[in-house]
Amino acid sequence: MDLWQDISQQISTVTKQNFSIKEKTSVSGGCINQCFKISHDSQHFFVKLNCLENLTMFEAEADGLNEIYQSQTIRVPQPLCIGNNEHTAWLVLEYIALRSHSHSNAEALGNQLAAMHRITAKQYGWTRNNTIGSTPQMNTQSNHWIDFFRKNRLNYQLQLAANNGHRGKLQTLGERLVAELHQFFSNHQPSASLLHGDLWHGNYAFDDLGRPVLFDPAVYYGDRESDIAMTELFGGFPADFYSSYQNNYPLDSGYNTRKIIYNLYHILNHLNLFGSSYRAQAEHMMTALLAEIRA
Repeated sequence: MDLWQDISQQISTVTKQNFSIKEKTSVSGGCINQCFKISHDSQHFFVKLNCLENLTMFEAEADGLNEIYQSQTIRVPQPLCIGNNEHTAWLVLEYIALRSHSHSNAEALGNQLAAMHRITAKQYGWTRNNTIGSTPQMNTQSNHWIDFFRKNRLNYQLQLAANNGHRGKLQTLGERLVAELHQFFSNHQPSASLLHGDLWHGNYAFDDLGRPVLFDPAVYYGDRESDIAMTELFGGFPADFYSSYQNNYPLDSGYNTRKIIYNLYHILNHLNLFGSSYRAQAEHMMTALLAEIRA
């Protein structure tokens, strides 16, 4: 059987309904996977394809979506099945007809994300590793947030950067910053909140009833400020989102400095994924943070 016959057969087995693809439409929006909407009469599914080596990436994504779904706080596409043939891995998800961002719904997004962040765990991290973009994301559990973030976020990305040839000033600043990381948390002891983990404006939308939908997560449990910080990268979220979130779950003092730490992780990841155009930004962020310590 070919790829799409394999996928159709698995869907039929899981749903206990005959499914054969009558319509297949390529869906744009991501740079990592090939994505399609497939249909059989009134049945519709969203399919992601990648090479066989990325099967575990799909497994982790499905687990992350299920983790958020079980919180019963905000809508996510529910995973249906994961499979592979000798060349290709796939993830089949509930198809949700999405509409573009509407500022009138940003308040609901803030409310529901605050509710999701109130779901907590006993340890930081998660029961499995996953990916941030296409980069492995280590989620080894820890009782100490600073230790977790130092080892599994900043140090991991800095080592990748060194392996990719980004040495010199970037590494010198990085070493100094991670050694002094504790100084930014003297009055901040975050709960281990359920996080989306990759919450930029391209990873949310609204369904046909106007309800917020999150997708493409990099789930773990950590400081909720790291999710909010990322919403401020790459375009930001509407003002109503921030005001409703703050009304429901106010951020601690010092967030405006700590958000630079949290966004540094994503800028370093972009450096490792997309190259040296992000290096100066990473160095500038580290310099600004170190100046806060000296001040």
